[in-house]
This record gives sequence, structure tokens and C-alpha cells, in this order.
Amino acid sequence: MVLSPQFIVAVPLMLFWMPALAVRMGRRAASWCAASVLAGSFSLLLLQSGAVFAGQTLRGSMAWLPQAGLQASFRLDGLGLLFCLLILGIGLLVVLYAHYYLSEKDPFGRFYCYLLLFAAAMLGVVLSDNVILLVVFWELTSLSSFLLIGYWDYRSDARAGARMALTITGAGGLCLLAGMLLLANAAGTHELSEILERRQQVQDSPHYLPILILFLIGVFTKSAQFPFHFWLPHAMAAPTPVSAYLHSATMVKAGIFLLARFYPVLSGTDAWFYIVATTGFVTFAFGAYAALFKHDLKGLLAYSTISHLGLITLLFGLQTPHSVVAAVFHIINHATFKASLFMAAGIIDHETGTRDMRKLGSLWKYMPYTGALALVASAAMAGVPLLNGFLSKEMFLAETLQIQADGVWRAMIPAAAVIASVFSVAYSVRFVDDVFFRGELVGVTKEPHEPPIWMKAPVYLLVLLCLAVGILPYYTVAPLLATAVEATLNGPRPEYSLAIWHGFNLPLAMSVFAMAGGAAVYFFLQRAYDLHRYVQSPFGGHWLYREALANLLRFSTALTRGLENGSLQRYLAWTVAVALVMGASPFLSWEWTLGEQPHTAVNGVAVVIWIMLAVVTVATVVLHEQRLAALVLVGLVGLISTLAFVYLAAPDLALTQVSVEVVTIVLILLALYWLPQHTPPETGAWSTLRKWRDAALAAAAGLGITAITYAVLTRPFESLSAYYLDNSVPGGGGTNVVNVILVDFRGFDTFGEITVLALAALGIAALMANPLAARRTGDGEGRAWAKDTHPLMLTSLTSVMLPLALTVAVYIFLRGHNVPGGGFVAGLVTGIALILLYIANGIEWAAARMRIQYPRLLGAGILIAGLTGVGSWFFGRPFLTSAHGHPHLPLLGDVPLASAMAFDLGVYLTVVGAVMLTLGSLGRAGSPASVNTETAKEA
Repeated sequence: MVLSPQFIVAVPLMLFWMPALAVRMGRRAASWCAASVLAGSFSLLLLQSGAVFAGQTLRGSMAWLPQAGLQASFRLDGLGLLFCLLILGIGLLVVLYAHYYLSEKDPFGRFYCYLLLFAAAMLGVVLSDNVILLVVFWELTSLSSFLLIGYWDYRSDARAGARMALTITGAGGLCLLAGMLLLANAAGTHELSEILERRQQVQDSPHYLPILILFLIGVFTKSAQFPFHFWLPHAMAAPTPVSAYLHSATMVKAGIFLLARFYPVLSGTDAWFYIVATTGFVTFAFGAYAALFKHDLKGLLAYSTISHLGLITLLFGLQTPHSVVAAVFHIINHATFKASLFMAAGIIDHETGTRDMRKLGSLWKYMPYTGALALVASAAMAGVPLLNGFLSKEMFLAETLQIQADGVWRAMIPAAAVIASVFSVAYSVRFVDDVFFRGELVGVTKEPHEPPIWMKAPVYLLVLLCLAVGILPYYTVAPLLATAVEATLNGPRPEYSLAIWHGFNLPLAMSVFAMAGGAAVYFFLQRAYDLHRYVQSPFGGHWLYREALANLLRFSTALTRGLENGSLQRYLAWTVAVALVMGASPFLSWEWTLGEQPHTAVNGVAVVIWIMLAVVTVATVVLHEQRLAALVLVGLVGLISTLAFVYLAAPDLALTQVSVEVVTIVLILLALYWLPQHTPPETGAWSTLRKWRDAALAAAAGLGITAITYAVLTRPFESLSAYYLDNSVPGGGGTNVVNVILVDFRGFDTFGEITVLALAALGIAALMANPLAARRTGDGEGRAWAKDTHPLMLTSLTSVMLPLALTVAVYIFLRGHNVPGGGFVAGLVTGIALILLYIANGIEWAAARMRIQYPRLLGAGILIAGLTGVGSWFFGRPFLTSAHGHPHLPLLGDVPLASAMAFDLGVYLTVVGAVMLTLGSLGRAGSPASVNTETAKEA
């Protein structure tokens, strides 16, 4: 059975939230739920693996942004299969391990949600066949890993490590995005399958070097290559299950995956060799050296991970077919022995209360089974024969002898590789000797003992894999390695041998020397200098990062203080000035001239409206210090604008404008409660200068807009109006073009606008629910407020007007698709009706009788609008594609229906919720703490 590969990603991506619900039934239920989600995706992978092993590349796609030529396309080949097996296989083991590792106090549901989200993001990266989609999932890995690293958010080191990882990998992600955009432009396509076939076209592009550099920055930051390595050790503040998952098989391997995936199109040049091979070698050597001097078990493993990632990067940098085989092989081997070592370190920490090797010692007599597992995994990491690490390490050493270099370089590169391997063996020996055989326990908080069998089960399985691959490579890893190598090379694989014995040769001698030299180096340093006394230098990459961040914050603080002084006039002045500078470029670049379009005849009604608008606007400026008068005049400006819409035959806009004006005036009146009735007069020389500045900016802006508008209107131009008029009925099923535009043609814009509206209302509610906001007893001049009385006439009228107004709102909503109206206007009318109720009877009286939780109304509106858009996916159409028809109903006949009505319902609920939540928040501001607390809970 062959399925589309996108379903492998879809299972954890759509179900990552389930453990948060399952945890209500207990920890075990949450663990089973997380394991079931990963197992479901794993089962889909296995169903498709047969076709991949047979040499096929499985593809699937969905509509994403067809207008931009983008498809949500996925591909599963040998390389994708390898990484999916690592992500899902080790992910399942981590779920089992975490069940026993995490304490009862840890929020299980949240942990598994983060873990599944991260797994989904990694699957998206390795299966994406569209480079933009790949970057989207790439950024999702950074965000979800941030949540996982900072899971213990009560610890400062976890928060700092998460921020550092997000900063470094996020910055690299931006570079990767730029590189992918340039790569797609150079190749002429966004589809990865096509890009891989256009190597010469890409490398002949003048942008090849920028593409390569930007691409490699993204790769190096994610895979912790020097000099971006320092974030990885600080990420060890995460729980050990996270470290075992992120730093053995997933996150740091994402960069390595990109090296392998884009190897066919970007490699084969001198730039690739010098940048990739040099970076890989420096990282390999530096990480191995630094790991030897770490006292923390996870710190040692972190630097060893950096070293092995550097080794894999170096192999890809050598850019020979056999070096690619060694790199892919070591990806598999490193994932198995490093995951088992991290889990062993977690067991030691879990059972002793410390990871400090200076406090540990002689644990073999307390934990012999754990010690045996750690011993085998460490031997695999060191490259001991009969273990998987030996095979790939020997391939690596053999490849260093085949480098095409002249003179001294031909001998230096293999020698440097051996020296770096010596330190790799040395830190592997220290991991075992310092913890299990040397010294005694000092200051541990627990009596050490073996953990539960199921906590060790993942380590047992991984160690058995290290042995099985090392002893029987042809019967275990050979088929997977072969298909992954072919996918990486995008062609036939070279001839290579996985035999565990190739006779006495130079690579074997180099490996033996590295093992003997590594053991000698460790015991010499331990005896002569006592590694436990080594004090780490405070300077390094993390120090440079903190200094750079501190300087950036100091600069931004100084800049903010210089620009943001609390003056709204200054903010507006800066905004208008910047707009003027940007808008002046056309006037400076081209000569301003009038067009030849004939002028429209002057209409007396239009002139009267224009004069009224100008007079009221001037009056607003003159009386701006009297805030209530200014508010009334601003309302008049809105009402006169309504007359202009009526004159221009735009009833929808007129209806919306007048509704907005009423709601806005009421809300601003409530906001004036916090302000004095008069704006304090400004005095002094600066006041005069500011007025002249503001007058100059206003005049320049007004004249500039007038000049642009006049130049446009006197020239012929094509408007989109004709398209909307022609397609409103056949495309949207409605004769009200304005409403069809809002809910159909530009529905995505409307969805974004109601989302912003909801966020603004929630922000107002949160601010006004502040318990520090005390009720004011008087106005800004100290006069006491009048007693809050409610006129009987107004109270009586609202009881009649409310049902009538709501009926009108429903009528406007139902007719909106064909005649003026719609969800937005209906929401405003409903809001006005409810505002009248609040004004007539008071906030507390109305709130006590209308037990509507407006935040939930906001959520319902956004959800309904979003689900309406998602529904189109089930029919293979883009987001928010609407459908319409005229079903025949008994007695009623043909009834016009459109799916956009459901979207309009979401708009209606969001508008009502936003208006009423804002009204209630402003009206109840300063109420007793109980009321504020209630508002805060609702928001």
C-alpha cells in the first residue's frame, strides 16, 4: 500500500495537543497518547518504506499558494526515510524514557505536546519538497526546541539556554530563508526535486557564492558548528529526554540533513570544499578537545556531539562519493550511541542527584547494568572494533588518505584527523572511568541504585543496535545505508565495503593509534594534572554572545529613549516625517505634471459637503484643547464623511461609517473618564517651535497627498472595480459587491482584521483589569462626579428598542450578501443596541443580567471564521475558497446560500465581542477588586 508522505507529517502536527487532554486521566495516559501518535506516524512510514527500498521516490502535494506558484509538496526517498526512522524511532524510546525520568511535579501533558510538535516540525523538514515550506518547518523546529529547552521555566539556566538557542538558530534561519529564495530564483523553481536536477544552472549563477554562504550559515548555526557551537552546551539545561532527542537524532542533525539534501546541487566547488571541510575539521577538533575538560556529564556529551557533528560536516566537505557514504553511515551510528549515552547520563543524574563527575565515582558497584550499557556506548563513540562507531570512523580515516592535496597538506590532514580522534577516545575513556571506576561518591543527595527496568529498556535497545551494526552490518544497516546514500548523491552509489575486517592497513593503524593514544592522554592528564581541578575559562563563545547582546540592548535602549519620550506629538511627527521622505522620491525622480484626463464638472452638493468637512476639521484643530468639544467635532467629521459616501452611491460604506462613528464616540467618551476635560496649555519657546514644526509637516503632507491624488485623477487608470463587479455574482454568489469582497475575494484580509480586532479588545481588557487602577472620585479638575442616575424614560425606551435593534441587526446580517449589510455592520448595530442598554441601566446592572463572556464570543467568532476557511481544504481548494448555490427547499423553493455566510457569522460574533468587551472594560475600570478580578479572568 502506497500512501502520500504528507500524512507522516500530518499525524503529529494535527494531534500534538492530545497529551494535554489525556494527562487529565493520569501520567500513563499522557505517555500512551504521545506514543500512540508517534506510532501512528511510524506505521505510515513503514507502509511506504518498501517502495523506497525498491528505489522509488514517493511524492504528494496540496494546494498552498497557487497564485505564487507554491505547492505544499512532500517527498520520501532514502535520505528522508533514514531521518524519519531516527526521528520516530528514537522519539518513541524518548517517550518511554521520559515517563520514568520526569517527576510527579512536572507537567506531563505540556512536555509531550512540545515533543510531538517538535517531531512534526522535524518530519516536515526532512520530507518537504518545497524549499519555502522547508524553511517554515525549519523555523518551527527552532520555536518548538525553544519550548523544550526552556521546559523547566522556573530555572534561570533553562530560560537563558532556550533564549540563546532560539537567538542563534533563529538568526541562522533568516539567512537560510534568504539563501533559499536566491536558490529558487537561480534554479527557476521552488520544488526541491527540480532544483536537485539543475546543479549546473545554479552553480553558473552569479549568486552561487551568496547562496552557499547564506545556506551554510543556516546549517552551521543549527548543527552547532564553530563558531556557533556555544548554544548547544547551554541547551543542556533541558531535561535529559530532551537532550537525548534533540542532540542525537533531531535538531542538531537538521543542519546535517540539509548538507546531505543539497549536496548534489551545491557541492563540487572549491568554495564548498574550503568552507565546509575547514569548518567541519575545526569543529571536530575543538569539540573533542573541549569535551575532555568538562566536569558535567551532559556538558561532556554536548561537546562530544559538537565534535561528531564536525566530523560529519568534514566528510561532506571532502565531497567524494566515499566520504558521503562515511558521513551518512556516521549519522546513523552517532544517533544510536549518543542517544544511549544521554539516557545513561540521565539515569545517573536521576539516581544520584548529580551529573558532576567530581562527585561521582565507583558507581559500578552500585549500578553495574547501567555501567555496562554506558561502557559499550562509550566504546562505540570511541570507535572500538566490533561496534558501529568503529566502522564509520575507519571509513573517515581512510578518506583523509584520499584527499587530493599537494605537499605538506597531504600528510597534515590525516595526521590532524588522528590527533582529533585521540581526544575523542580520551573523553570517552573519561566518561566511563571517572563515573564508574575512579574515586568515591562525594556529596551525592541520593543512595545510588539501578533504575526501573523500563527506564533502561531504551538504552538496552540502542546499545544492542550498536553491537548488531558493528558485528553484522550487512544484515542490519546495509540496505538503509545504500538507499540513503543513493538519495544523497542523487545517483548511483559507489562501491564500498562494510566488512569488519579489511586486513592490516593504514586506516586500521591510525585507528589503533588513536585508541591507544587517547587512553594514554587521559590517564596522563588525570595523573599529572588531575582533570577535576581544571577551571573553565569564563571567556568563550557564550561570553561574546552575552557581550554582543548586552551592547545591542544598551544601544536599543539609548535609541528608544531618544525617540520615545512619551509625547504622542513626537511619535506622530516622526511617522509623518518618514512618510514624507519616502513619498518625496517620486517628485525628485520624475517631473510632476498634470494628466490630460478631462475634469469632472463641479457639483453643488459635493462643494457643500466639502466646505462642511473643511470647516469642521479646522474647528477640531482650533478647539482641540477642549476634549469633549473636540470629540463632538471628530464625530461630525465622521458623519460628514458618511454623507460623502451616500453622495458617491456607496450605501454599504455609509452604513458602516455611521455605525462605527456611534460606537467609537461612546468608547472614547468612556476613555475620557481617565483624562482631564482640557488639554494643558503649552508655554515656552519649544511650544512655538513645535507648532511651526507641526504646521510645516501637516502642510507638506497635505500638499503632497493632494499633488499625488490630482496627478492620478487626471490620468487614465484601470481599476479593479470592474473585475469585482463582473465576478461578484458568478464567483461569490452575491450581488452586494462590497460584502462579497470582504467575505470572499479578500476574505483572508478580513480574517486578519478580525483577529487584530480581537487582540486589541483583549489587550484593552487586560490593561483595564489592572487592580492598581483605582476608581476616580472626580474629574481632572477635582470636581466630584454627579450621582449615577438612570433616567426612567431612557430605561423604558431601551426595553422596547433592544429587541427591535437586534431584529434589525439580524435582518442586516441575513441580507448582507445581496444588498447593503453584512456581518460587520450587523455586529456594530448589535453593539450599539447593547451599548444603549448599558448606558440606560448602568454597567453593573447590565452585566448582572447579560451573563455573556465576551472573550469566549471573540474566540467563537475567530474559530468559526477559521474553520470556514479550513473547510475548503477538504475539497482540495485553497484556504477560504467559498461555495454557493441555490438548493431547492419544499415550500420555499430555490434558496440562495453561500458558505461565506458562515464566515460572515464569525465576523459578526467577533465584532460584537470586541465592542462589548471594550465597553465593559472601560466602563468597569476602577471598580472594586472583585469586579476587576472577574474582568481579568474573562480576558
